[in-house]
Amino acid sequence: MTSGVTPTVNLKEAEELALSLGEALSSGDGQEAARLCERLAQLCVPVSVSVNSKAYPQDPIRLLVGVEDAQSENYIPVTVVVSADMTIAQLKDKISHDFGFAPALQRWVIGKRLAQDRDTLYSHGIRKSGDQVFLFILSAHAAHLTKQQHRQEQEQQRIEGIMESMQSLQLLPRGLGEVGGEKTGLPQEYQLIPPPLPPKPPTAARPPVAPEPELGWTCAMCTFMNKPTRPGCEMCGGDRPEGYEVPNIYEPDQQEILRIQQEELAMRQYEQAQLEERQRNYLHLLATEEQNLISNTAETDCPICFSPLQPGEGVVLRECLHTFCRECLKGTVVNSQDAEVSCPDNCESKLLDREIKALLTEEEHQRFLELRLSIAESRSEHSFHCQTPNCRGWCIYEDEVNEFPCELCNETNCILCRAIHDGMNCKDYQDDLRVRAENDLAAQQTKQMLESLLQNGEAMKCPRCDIIVQKKDGCDWICCLMCKTEICWVTKQARWGPNGRGDTSGGCGCRVNNQPCHPNCQNCH
Repeated sequence: MTSGVTPTVNLKEAEELALSLGEALSSGDGQEAARLCERLAQLCVPVSVSVNSKAYPQDPIRLLVGVEDAQSENYIPVTVVVSADMTIAQLKDKISHDFGFAPALQRWVIGKRLAQDRDTLYSHGIRKSGDQVFLFILSAHAAHLTKQQHRQEQEQQRIEGIMESMQSLQLLPRGLGEVGGEKTGLPQEYQLIPPPLPPKPPTAARPPVAPEPELGWTCAMCTFMNKPTRPGCEMCGGDRPEGYEVPNIYEPDQQEILRIQQEELAMRQYEQAQLEERQRNYLHLLATEEQNLISNTAETDCPICFSPLQPGEGVVLRECLHTFCRECLKGTVVNSQDAEVSCPDNCESKLLDREIKALLTEEEHQRFLELRLSIAESRSEHSFHCQTPNCRGWCIYEDEVNEFPCELCNETNCILCRAIHDGMNCKDYQDDLRVRAENDLAAQQTKQMLESLLQNGEAMKCPRCDIIVQKKDGCDWICCLMCKTEICWVTKQARWGPNGRGDTSGGCGCRVNNQPCHPNCQNCH
């Protein structure tokens, strides 16, 4: 307990009160301490209260100090022996004495706080050896430290060093002493005798001291030294350097273990929340897939009639997610002249069959299917409609197929003759057609159709049996169904002569002297 010096008050009484206050605080007598504090306050004497050093742990602490300055990229680890009751001002004096850095140049950071001179190391959580602090060295220009101030501080340190060495010297009561075998010339009662020096141990080569491993990683943004297990900077949130691995010798403290456990718990909770969200989305997707029409969930306007649509009143198309009212979509389907109904919003998406069926009534949907079939038949290149009157059956034929058995009327259609002639081959049917054409209007129309095919080049007569044949698709080689004669479609002649394959006298003459048989010949027969 110390007191300031103020001449205008009774300092003797103030000193006694201050001592009594210290005893009352030490013994825990709160009432007496309150009474003494009130009396001291009346005297208006400047006082300061401090904790006795004996109250702190007395074990020495090996403090890990990371030293860096404004121009260094990495910090330098230093170990300093301190005590828990040491103040930051005393720590600065120690560093100044041991390493030559003036106290004005030192900035101490302990536990993410800038330590003040009056603070003790104990107040900043320094309890045991291995605790870590950081010392940042300012430049003399930044600290406004002049050369004269620096010289004065160095001189003060020299004086303090001399005084410490003087405390170890002894005074002899009488006689002349000798120092190093020489008389000093001082009276014996003032002779200074240094203490005996311990014998020097034999010099031996010191093994190289391995530098202490750096426990932690430095943030690239704010240069703060983080604990090895930190995933990001504790100060600014910067990322941990890539490739950094936690040293095997590092043992996290209890606070860090608690933080790691909390992070693991938070990660498990996050993963569980993600799993639950995926399950909810999956169930919602299944429920949506079972619906033929998806209703809107937000208020919007129909882009066709501009009527406002409340949630559930509109229809959202699956392909493009455009929203319309039901009436506008239904009108688009009914008035469509295409086999596929496009989105009314001028996009390339198409309405699905399930959406079309849900918008229309049963009768409207049946008419739409019939329209779709008729459009598909009219646009198909190789389509054939059943020749039975009022039958809706039709097919798309290939080059190798000459008959179409209709599943609606169970009749077999001849694709070559474009007619139904059960029990007759094509030659018999065409001969009978010529006879019936004189009296039968239907036969006459069929005969005219075949003659029109001949005139337009869509059909030809076989050069051997004289029946009408057609080339539906493929190359220029065709074969008569009746006499099996191979025919060249371009020249309308037999491919081979009377001697069979290889005889080019039949009229085609293709590939004779490596020349095609006709300018339009595809040279494929």
